Amino acid sequence: MHQNETETESQPQRRDERGATATEYALLVGLIALIIVVGVGAFGTALNTWFSSLASTVATW
Repeated sequence: MHQNETETESQPQRRDERGATATEYALLVGLIALIIVVGVGAFGTALNTWFSSLASTVATW
């Protein structure tokens, strides 16, 4: 009977750990998405400037 009490006590801990793990993954996914958005925004501006410069150069040929 002592073994059943130990198993019952450990099960809620597993649920808590799973919830914590899911929360950690959600935060990680959110952080990665934020980094991608900021990176694309910065790179997109630089890329737009580069193509504008290229277009001006090609137009003078």
